[in-house]
Amino acid sequence: MNDTTFDYIIVGAGTAGALLANRLSLDSSKRVLLIEAGRKDDYHWIHIPVGYLYCIGNPRTDWLYNTEPDAGLNGRSLRYPRGKTLGGSSSINGMIYMRGQARDYDRWAQMVGDPSWGWAQSLPHFMLHEDHYKGATGLHGAGGEWRVEKQRLRWDVLDAFAQAAVQAGIPATDDFNRGDNEGVGYFEVNQKTGWRWNTAKAFLRPTCYGRPNFELWTSAQVAKLLIEPQTSANGGLRCTGVQVWNGNAMVNATARCEVILCAGSIGSPQILELSGLGSAQHLQAIGIAVVKDLPGMGENLQDHLQIRAVFKVQNTTTLNVRASSLWGKAMIGLEYAFKRSGPMSMAPSQLGAFTRSDPAQPYPNLEYHVQPLSLEAFGQPLHTFNAMTASVCNLNPTSRGTVHIKTPNFEDAPAIAPNYLSTDEDRKIAADSLRTTRHIMGQPALQKFSPQEYKPGIQYQTDTELAKLAGDIATTIFHPVGTTRMGRDDDPMAVVNPRLQVRGVAGLRVVDAGVMPLITSGNTNSPVLMIAEKAAQWIVEDERLRMKG
Repeated sequence: MNDTTFDYIIVGAGTAGALLANRLSLDSSKRVLLIEAGRKDDYHWIHIPVGYLYCIGNPRTDWLYNTEPDAGLNGRSLRYPRGKTLGGSSSINGMIYMRGQARDYDRWAQMVGDPSWGWAQSLPHFMLHEDHYKGATGLHGAGGEWRVEKQRLRWDVLDAFAQAAVQAGIPATDDFNRGDNEGVGYFEVNQKTGWRWNTAKAFLRPTCYGRPNFELWTSAQVAKLLIEPQTSANGGLRCTGVQVWNGNAMVNATARCEVILCAGSIGSPQILELSGLGSAQHLQAIGIAVVKDLPGMGENLQDHLQIRAVFKVQNTTTLNVRASSLWGKAMIGLEYAFKRSGPMSMAPSQLGAFTRSDPAQPYPNLEYHVQPLSLEAFGQPLHTFNAMTASVCNLNPTSRGTVHIKTPNFEDAPAIAPNYLSTDEDRKIAADSLRTTRHIMGQPALQKFSPQEYKPGIQYQTDTELAKLAGDIATTIFHPVGTTRMGRDDDPMAVVNPRLQVRGVAGLRVVDAGVMPLITSGNTNSPVLMIAEKAAQWIVEDERLRMKG
């Protein structure tokens, strides 16, 4: 940390930060600093697909957040994993490649008043970094850094669930990423020959590491941004750098061009509020001097809440029993060692389905993650009986939560309050989604396995019972977005503009899931890469204009 002046400083080496570091350091005349609070991704469980079990809840790789007690969850608090290592949450997530639906992006474009966020304009930015196993088509890219492969396994109960879903009126599909993801099929995953493919592998190694203009700081946590009045005729504020705790001392790093926050929907609002950017009322209440009043900071939190229905099955062996003996575990290990396949190559969910909670819904508003296993809660041991889990989430929740710092201390976790199931619409869809699950499980294709509802239990039938039950058993599927959302110039709650620049502060952008005005209709990792791809182009364009001007 000798020379601490750079052109670009990127905070957070996760999904967006890794891609941005790659793109911005392509210009050898620009010095790029990438700062990561976690350690390098040299922990072996990061790279073995099933290793998420050992990464989530592990301080080596996880921030170990918890939500505030939630009324919609009947007072429960949830574990809230976020990646704390190179690759960020792409190092601990479910590896599912999912773009969402075309309508998501067309709605963004309408909300923020910028057509460049529409589906047709965003699809090329998905394809730019994609390396799809089928090769290049009109919808998929090849040769990019972000590998997309088929899963290397199958299970009888999952095949039967897919057949049952078709019998229930859900079409079969072999591609969830065409813009309309309605259907049932196996998820495609971000893996390479059976190994997890995180963004550190994709975008940092070996390219960035070999560039003399690129510098990486790990185990370095940003305490706050450095913001000063501009001396130009326009006045206003400018972000000039960051203050970083390296474990021994505070170090200031200066940015000649921009500071780009990629710390995620939890970390970015935390850093911004610590720097005096946020709701004046909230900042004053905890003793932080207000630099810029941004009332929307930390608001608009959205997440997908999954309701895990468990069904006991017969006449087949699921992972519960297969992994219950030393012999079974040994065989699983050998299969992965020699073939890179089997349970150790599994994403947390293997089979997916997108459908409607009732026929009146104009588009698919439910997503299923189906698994040949069951457990009481994430982190708990597998059940001892053969069972499968059909987790279902409302893709477009109307409930909104918040993320706000509780103290001026950068080491203190912020308060995360998702406010799940806080609207009548969300509670109704939760009840309907459980009925939809029962409808699928009752189809002929599954009857050879004699499925028996273990959780929640067939005794619960009314909307009120099912909605309360959802609060008892539902959990996050780890998709927080929206806390630094983009919006039009006349939107007082927008934190960033459509080019992701923080309102009223020059030289500062946010590029992560926090900028989403609405959550996407599916898993959120790959949409963040698309956002970062757009941002990289804008950052380069803006710098060229600045140099000319």
